[in-house]
Amino acid sequence: MTRVAAVDVGTNSVRLLVADGDGGPFLTTVERHMTITRLGTGVDARGRLDDAALVRTLDCLAGYARRWRDVGAERVRITATSAVRDAADRERFFGGVRDRTGVDAEVLTGEQEAATAFRGATAAVTGEPPFLVLDIGGGSTELIVGDQQPWASTSRQLGCVRLTERCGFDDPPTAAQLAAATAAVDAELDAAAAVVDAGAARTLVGVAGTVTTVGALHLGLDAYLPERIHATRVPVDAVAEITGRLAAMTSAERAALGPMAPGREDVIVAGCVILERTLRRFRFDEVLVSEADILDGLALELLAG
Repeated sequence: MTRVAAVDVGTNSVRLLVADGDGGPFLTTVERHMTITRLGTGVDARGRLDDAALVRTLDCLAGYARRWRDVGAERVRITATSAVRDAADRERFFGGVRDRTGVDAEVLTGEQEAATAFRGATAAVTGEPPFLVLDIGGGSTELIVGDQQPWASTSRQLGCVRLTERCGFDDPPTAAQLAAATAAVDAELDAAAAVVDAGAARTLVGVAGTVTTVGALHLGLDAYLPERIHATRVPVDAVAEITGRLAAMTSAERAALGPMAPGREDVIVAGCVILERTLRRFRFDEVLVSEADILDGLALELLAG
Protein backbone atom coordinates (compact mmCIF):
# COMPACT_ATOMS: atom_id res chain seq x y z
CA MET A 1 0.00 0.00 0.00
CA THR A 2 1.17 3.51 -0.82
CA ARG A 3 0.11 6.64 1.06
CA VAL A 4 -0.53 9.77 -0.98
CA ALA A 5 -1.74 13.31 -0.32
CA ALA A 6 -3.85 15.23 -2.82
CA VAL A 7 -4.66 18.92 -2.43
CA ASP A 8 -7.29 20.81 -4.42
CA VAL A 9 -6.97 24.61 -4.24
CA GLY A 10 -10.33 25.89 -5.40
CA THR A 11 -11.89 29.30 -5.76
CA ASN A 12 -13.75 28.94 -2.48
CA SER A 13 -12.00 26.20 -0.48
CA VAL A 14 -8.74 24.32 -0.04
CA ARG A 15 -9.07 20.60 0.56
CA LEU A 16 -6.69 17.82 1.53
CA LEU A 17 -7.14 14.08 1.11
CA VAL A 18 -4.62 11.63 2.52
CA ALA A 19 -5.34 8.12 1.29
CA ASP A 20 -3.84 4.66 0.93
CA GLY A 21 -4.13 2.49 -2.15
CA ASP A 22 -2.51 -0.15 -4.29
CA GLY A 23 -3.04 1.42 -7.71
CA GLY A 24 -6.50 -0.14 -8.14
CA PRO A 25 -9.84 1.72 -8.37
CA PHE A 26 -10.43 1.95 -4.61
CA LEU A 27 -9.00 4.21 -1.92
CA THR A 28 -8.76 3.91 1.84
CA THR A 29 -9.20 7.38 3.29
CA VAL A 30 -6.78 8.27 6.07
CA GLU A 31 -8.13 11.77 6.60
CA ARG A 32 -9.85 14.67 4.82
CA HIS A 33 -9.73 18.36 5.61
CA MET A 34 -11.51 21.36 4.13
CA THR A 35 -10.86 25.07 4.80
CA ILE A 36 -12.69 27.93 3.11
CA THR A 37 -10.11 30.59 2.20
CA ARG A 38 -11.98 32.24 -0.73
CA LEU A 39 -8.87 32.51 -2.93
CA GLY A 40 -11.07 33.62 -5.82
CA THR A 41 -12.29 36.79 -4.10
CA GLY A 42 -12.53 39.49 -6.80
CA VAL A 43 -10.67 37.51 -9.48
CA ASP A 44 -13.66 37.64 -11.84
CA ALA A 45 -13.81 41.45 -11.64
CA ARG A 46 -10.12 42.39 -11.27
CA GLY A 47 -8.26 39.47 -12.83
CA ARG A 48 -5.82 39.40 -9.91
CA LEU A 49 -5.52 37.54 -6.62
CA ASP A 50 -6.65 39.27 -3.46
CA ASP A 51 -3.72 39.79 -1.03
CA ALA A 52 -5.56 38.68 2.10
CA ALA A 53 -7.10 35.67 0.36
CA LEU A 54 -3.68 34.59 -0.89
CA VAL A 55 -2.23 34.80 2.63
CA ARG A 56 -5.11 32.74 4.03
CA THR A 57 -4.61 30.12 1.33
CA LEU A 58 -0.84 29.84 1.77
CA ASP A 59 -1.22 29.61 5.55
CA CYS A 60 -3.73 26.81 5.06
CA LEU A 61 -1.38 24.94 2.71
CA ALA A 62 1.50 25.24 5.17
CA GLY A 63 -0.69 23.62 7.81
CA TYR A 64 -1.71 20.86 5.42
CA ALA A 65 1.97 20.22 4.61
CA ARG A 66 2.70 19.64 8.29
CA ARG A 67 -0.22 17.24 8.40
CA TRP A 68 0.74 15.11 5.40
CA ARG A 69 4.31 14.87 6.66
CA ASP A 70 3.10 13.80 10.11
CA VAL A 71 1.08 10.94 8.65
CA GLY A 72 3.80 9.82 6.24
CA ALA A 73 2.46 10.62 2.77
CA GLU A 74 4.96 9.38 0.17
CA ARG A 75 3.65 11.29 -2.85
CA VAL A 76 1.99 14.71 -2.89
CA ARG A 77 0.16 16.63 -5.58
CA ILE A 78 -1.21 20.18 -5.29
CA THR A 79 -3.52 21.36 -8.02
CA ALA A 80 -5.31 24.64 -8.54
CA THR A 81 -8.31 25.38 -10.67
CA SER A 82 -10.42 28.34 -11.75
CA ALA A 83 -9.20 31.22 -9.55
CA VAL A 84 -5.51 30.63 -10.24
CA ARG A 85 -6.18 29.78 -13.89
CA ASP A 86 -7.79 33.21 -14.38
CA ALA A 87 -5.40 35.37 -12.32
CA ALA A 88 -2.80 37.45 -14.15
CA ASP A 89 -0.54 37.35 -11.08
CA ARG A 90 -0.74 33.57 -10.59
CA GLU A 91 3.06 33.36 -10.13
CA ARG A 92 2.57 34.85 -6.66
CA PHE A 93 0.57 31.77 -5.82
CA PHE A 94 3.07 29.31 -7.30
CA GLY A 95 6.05 30.89 -5.55
CA GLY A 96 4.22 31.02 -2.24
CA VAL A 97 3.17 27.38 -2.43
CA ARG A 98 6.72 26.29 -3.24
CA ASP A 99 8.13 28.30 -0.33
CA ARG A 100 5.55 27.11 2.20
CA THR A 101 5.24 23.42 1.23
CA GLY A 102 8.24 22.45 -0.90
CA VAL A 103 5.86 21.21 -3.61
CA ASP A 104 5.33 22.74 -7.05
CA ALA A 105 1.64 23.37 -7.61
CA GLU A 106 0.06 22.87 -11.00
CA VAL A 107 -2.98 24.38 -12.67
CA LEU A 108 -5.45 21.98 -14.20
CA THR A 109 -7.12 22.91 -17.46
CA GLY A 110 -10.89 22.78 -17.45
CA GLU A 111 -10.70 19.49 -19.36
CA GLN A 112 -8.25 17.95 -16.88
CA GLU A 113 -10.38 19.13 -13.99
CA ALA A 114 -13.46 17.55 -15.53
CA ALA A 115 -11.81 14.20 -16.26
CA THR A 116 -10.31 13.96 -12.78
CA ALA A 117 -13.60 14.82 -11.10
CA PHE A 118 -15.40 12.22 -13.22
CA ARG A 119 -12.94 9.50 -12.24
CA GLY A 120 -13.19 10.29 -8.54
CA ALA A 121 -16.96 10.67 -8.43
CA THR A 122 -18.02 7.65 -10.45
CA ALA A 123 -15.61 5.23 -8.75
CA ALA A 124 -17.41 5.72 -5.45
CA VAL A 125 -21.13 5.51 -6.26
CA THR A 126 -23.55 2.96 -7.67
CA GLY A 127 -25.86 4.31 -10.33
CA GLU A 128 -27.10 3.50 -13.80
CA PRO A 129 -24.63 4.59 -16.49
CA PRO A 130 -24.06 6.70 -18.49
CA PHE A 131 -23.38 9.41 -15.93
CA LEU A 132 -23.49 13.17 -16.02
CA VAL A 133 -21.10 14.42 -13.33
CA LEU A 134 -21.82 17.96 -12.14
CA ASP A 135 -18.96 19.60 -10.24
CA ILE A 136 -20.04 23.01 -8.90
CA GLY A 137 -16.94 24.92 -7.87
CA GLY A 138 -16.43 28.45 -6.69
CA GLY A 139 -15.25 29.85 -10.01
CA SER A 140 -16.28 27.25 -12.57
CA THR A 141 -18.69 24.40 -13.04
CA GLU A 142 -17.80 21.22 -14.89
CA LEU A 143 -20.24 18.93 -16.68
CA ILE A 144 -18.88 15.56 -17.78
CA VAL A 145 -20.71 12.75 -19.56
CA GLY A 146 -19.34 9.24 -19.72
CA ASP A 147 -19.52 5.60 -18.75
CA GLN A 148 -16.29 3.95 -17.65
CA GLN A 149 -14.44 7.00 -19.00
CA PRO A 150 -15.55 10.53 -19.89
CA TRP A 151 -16.97 10.91 -23.39
CA ALA A 152 -17.24 14.67 -23.41
CA SER A 153 -16.88 17.52 -20.95
CA THR A 154 -17.17 21.26 -20.65
CA SER A 155 -15.96 23.73 -18.05
CA ARG A 156 -18.18 26.80 -17.67
CA GLN A 157 -16.90 30.00 -16.09
CA LEU A 158 -19.70 30.08 -13.59
CA GLY A 159 -19.34 28.83 -10.01
CA CYS A 160 -21.04 29.77 -6.75
CA VAL A 161 -18.57 32.54 -5.86
CA ARG A 162 -18.40 33.97 -9.38
CA LEU A 163 -22.19 33.93 -9.79
CA THR A 164 -22.74 35.56 -6.39
CA GLU A 165 -20.30 38.36 -7.25
CA ARG A 166 -21.65 38.90 -10.77
CA CYS A 167 -25.25 39.18 -9.62
CA GLY A 168 -24.36 41.32 -6.60
CA PHE A 169 -26.55 39.33 -4.23
CA ASP A 170 -28.06 41.24 -1.33
CA ASP A 171 -28.48 39.48 2.00
CA PRO A 172 -30.86 37.80 1.31
CA PRO A 173 -30.92 38.12 -2.51
CA THR A 174 -33.83 39.88 -4.15
CA ALA A 175 -36.19 38.25 -6.61
CA ALA A 176 -34.60 40.28 -9.41
CA GLN A 177 -31.12 39.10 -8.44
CA LEU A 178 -32.26 35.48 -8.34
CA ALA A 179 -33.87 35.90 -11.75
CA ALA A 180 -30.62 37.32 -13.11
CA ALA A 181 -28.70 34.39 -11.66
CA THR A 182 -31.14 31.94 -13.20
CA ALA A 183 -30.80 33.59 -16.61
CA ALA A 184 -26.99 33.51 -16.37
CA VAL A 185 -27.00 29.82 -15.46
CA ASP A 186 -29.49 28.95 -18.19
CA ALA A 187 -27.30 30.66 -20.78
CA GLU A 188 -24.27 28.67 -19.65
CA LEU A 189 -26.23 25.42 -19.68
CA ASP A 190 -27.44 26.16 -23.21
CA ALA A 191 -23.81 26.59 -24.23
CA ALA A 192 -22.86 23.40 -22.39
CA ALA A 193 -25.58 21.44 -24.19
CA ALA A 194 -23.90 22.26 -27.50
CA VAL A 195 -20.75 20.48 -26.29
CA VAL A 196 -22.01 17.74 -23.96
CA ASP A 197 -24.94 15.45 -24.72
CA ALA A 198 -26.27 15.48 -21.19
CA GLY A 199 -29.51 13.93 -22.38
CA ALA A 200 -27.63 10.69 -23.02
CA ALA A 201 -26.97 10.29 -19.28
CA ARG A 202 -29.22 8.26 -17.00
CA THR A 203 -27.75 9.33 -13.66
CA LEU A 204 -26.77 12.81 -12.50
CA VAL A 205 -23.92 12.60 -9.98
CA GLY A 206 -23.33 15.82 -8.06
CA VAL A 207 -20.09 16.60 -6.24
CA ALA A 208 -18.52 19.40 -4.17
CA GLY A 209 -19.75 21.52 -1.28
CA THR A 210 -23.02 22.90 -2.62
CA VAL A 211 -24.35 19.47 -3.54
CA THR A 212 -23.17 17.68 -0.41
CA THR A 213 -24.62 20.43 1.81
CA VAL A 214 -27.95 20.15 -0.02
CA GLY A 215 -27.77 16.41 0.65
CA ALA A 216 -27.22 17.04 4.35
CA LEU A 217 -30.13 19.49 4.52
CA HIS A 218 -32.39 17.06 2.68
CA LEU A 219 -31.58 14.41 5.29
CA GLY A 220 -32.28 16.88 8.09
CA LEU A 221 -28.85 16.40 9.64
CA ASP A 222 -27.81 18.56 12.57
CA ALA A 223 -24.13 18.28 11.57
CA TYR A 224 -22.12 17.53 8.45
CA LEU A 225 -21.69 13.73 8.40
CA PRO A 226 -19.97 12.59 5.18
CA GLU A 227 -20.75 8.90 5.70
CA ARG A 228 -24.47 9.72 5.88
CA ILE A 229 -24.45 12.19 3.03
CA HIS A 230 -22.59 10.03 0.49
CA ALA A 231 -24.89 8.27 -2.02
CA THR A 232 -27.96 10.24 -0.91
CA ARG A 233 -30.49 10.82 -3.69
CA VAL A 234 -32.18 14.23 -3.62
CA PRO A 235 -35.31 14.68 -5.80
CA VAL A 236 -35.52 17.79 -7.98
CA ASP A 237 -38.50 19.14 -6.04
CA ALA A 238 -36.55 18.82 -2.78
CA VAL A 239 -33.63 20.73 -4.35
CA ALA A 240 -36.07 23.47 -5.36
CA GLU A 241 -37.52 23.64 -1.85
CA ILE A 242 -34.07 23.87 -0.25
CA THR A 243 -33.01 26.53 -2.76
CA GLY A 244 -36.05 28.64 -1.95
CA ARG A 245 -35.61 28.18 1.78
CA LEU A 246 -31.94 29.19 1.72
CA ALA A 247 -32.63 32.13 -0.58
CA ALA A 248 -35.13 33.52 1.94
CA MET A 249 -32.57 33.41 4.78
CA THR A 250 -29.82 35.83 5.65
CA SER A 251 -26.22 34.62 5.57
CA ALA A 252 -26.24 34.58 9.38
CA GLU A 253 -29.32 32.34 9.42
CA ARG A 254 -27.73 29.97 6.88
CA ALA A 255 -24.49 29.89 8.90
CA ALA A 256 -26.47 28.71 11.93
CA LEU A 257 -27.57 25.55 10.09
CA GLY A 258 -25.64 22.59 11.47
CA PRO A 259 -24.26 21.15 8.20
CA MET A 260 -23.22 24.55 6.78
CA ALA A 261 -19.42 24.88 6.55
CA PRO A 262 -18.18 28.29 7.78
CA GLY A 263 -17.69 30.50 4.74
CA ARG A 264 -20.20 28.71 2.51
CA GLU A 265 -23.27 30.51 3.79
CA ASP A 266 -22.98 33.54 1.48
CA VAL A 267 -22.45 31.62 -1.77
CA ILE A 268 -24.57 28.48 -1.41
CA VAL A 269 -27.70 30.07 -2.86
CA ALA A 270 -25.89 30.66 -6.16
CA GLY A 271 -24.65 27.07 -6.06
CA CYS A 272 -28.19 25.84 -5.48
CA VAL A 273 -29.42 27.80 -8.49
CA ILE A 274 -26.79 26.04 -10.63
CA LEU A 275 -27.83 22.65 -9.25
CA GLU A 276 -31.57 23.18 -9.66
CA ARG A 277 -31.30 24.61 -13.17
CA THR A 278 -29.08 21.70 -14.25
CA LEU A 279 -31.64 19.20 -13.00
CA ARG A 280 -34.45 20.96 -14.84
CA ARG A 281 -32.54 21.78 -18.03
CA PHE A 282 -31.56 18.15 -18.58
CA ARG A 283 -34.72 16.63 -17.07
CA PHE A 284 -33.27 14.63 -14.22
CA ASP A 285 -35.63 13.49 -11.47
CA GLU A 286 -32.90 13.53 -8.81
CA VAL A 287 -29.22 14.10 -8.07
CA LEU A 288 -27.03 11.33 -6.64
CA VAL A 289 -24.70 12.95 -4.10
CA SER A 290 -21.07 11.83 -4.05
CA GLU A 291 -18.60 12.77 -1.35
CA ALA A 292 -15.84 11.54 -3.69
CA ASP A 293 -14.74 14.05 -6.30
CA ILE A 294 -11.68 15.60 -7.92
CA LEU A 295 -9.58 14.94 -4.79
CA ASP A 296 -10.24 11.23 -5.07
CA GLY A 297 -9.42 11.36 -8.77
CA LEU A 298 -6.12 13.09 -8.01
CA ALA A 299 -5.26 10.46 -5.40
CA LEU A 300 -6.06 7.65 -7.82
CA GLU A 301 -3.79 9.26 -10.42
CA LEU A 302 -0.99 9.56 -7.87
CA LEU A 303 -1.32 5.90 -6.93
CA ALA A 304 -1.28 4.90 -10.59
CA GLY A 305 2.07 6.68 -10.93
